[in-house]
Amino acid sequence: MDQLFMTAKLDERSFSDQCKQYLNDRWHPIVVDRAEEECQDPLSGKHSRLKERIEKCLRSKTKTYRYVLPTQILCKCVNSKVDCRSLQALFKSEGAFDARTIAHGVIVPFDQENHQVLGGSAEPYVNNPLRCDSVTKKNRGRQKNKEDWDKLVAILEEVECSDDPTLPRRVFDQILCFIYDMLDDVTVTYPVPNKVSLQNTLGIMKKFLSTKSGGDRLEALVTALFRVIGKNFGLFDEVRRQKVNAADVSSGMVADIECWRKGKIVLIVEVKDRTLSLVQMDSKLSFARSKKISEIMFVAQEGIAHADLEQINDRMASEFVSGQNTYVVELLSFATSLLMVLGESGRVDFLHDVGVELDRVGSPIPHRKDWAALLQAT
Repeated sequence: MDQLFMTAKLDERSFSDQCKQYLNDRWHPIVVDRAEEECQDPLSGKHSRLKERIEKCLRSKTKTYRYVLPTQILCKCVNSKVDCRSLQALFKSEGAFDARTIAHGVIVPFDQENHQVLGGSAEPYVNNPLRCDSVTKKNRGRQKNKEDWDKLVAILEEVECSDDPTLPRRVFDQILCFIYDMLDDVTVTYPVPNKVSLQNTLGIMKKFLSTKSGGDRLEALVTALFRVIGKNFGLFDEVRRQKVNAADVSSGMVADIECWRKGKIVLIVEVKDRTLSLVQMDSKLSFARSKKISEIMFVAQEGIAHADLEQINDRMASEFVSGQNTYVVELLSFATSLLMVLGESGRVDFLHDVGVELDRVGSPIPHRKDWAALLQAT
């Protein structure tokens, strides 16, 4: 039993379990808040330099270094008695401990679960850079990447010597925020099946839409469906979609999705993950008319607002007389017949194109991971 566990009266397994639990407890709310762009950085103001060093270490060219901060700071958060600079129990400090167990038993599995965002190392703490007792200045000479080692030393020194008991927690949360942001750069593998039935395809779509996403998941499905329609039936040369949070006017687009043929917009699609109101329809119809676009579709997942139903039907009828064709559909109902006609190869293309679209617009990693998981389970 090493010095830490003797001092803290914790065995290795219970400490590891506590670290896993703490990591999960902090990671899940950060994923939710970051995806919804509601998560502010835990470090700011006077800690701007510390924050900059953290990000650079997590993106270090020395892969081993990327595992050091989450491991060392996690241990400090779970047990304040540890010396977060310690790599081995031989380190001459009252809080010395062997960090390898936590790195390989907690952080490595976390990395694997998140698309190897830190680099995919299976045993980072047995590599040459960490064959020393501590992350301290005395071990600088052992390092090839001395610049990043100095950053690691500075961060851990500041945390270990701080009088602020909240600093380790805030530093760890900042580490997790940066790790989440780094997921935007990783490649998610989408295991598209070689064959898929109509019912399975619709089931995947339904499960994917069961999680709220501010319209992002719905738009990805609709865009992929129209791309497959265009490719298989020759109706469109190109299907364009803007990022879900971008306003139509500022993005230069007429609607959420534009279908082009021979250099002209032949159909625009507005996507609503809630009910469609008369105000929303009127606004888009007037704009479409000014652009001389006659085919307009609204994909409204919760249908037409009950209070506006009669007026919307009247408006659609009057627009038809003036030369504008307006349609209101719910995605799964609309997709059922199309996916039937497209056949198995068309359905496989559709599932593939959803992943392409999620990647293209940089959809939040939870959406991309969920799509990959649903395909894997098919």
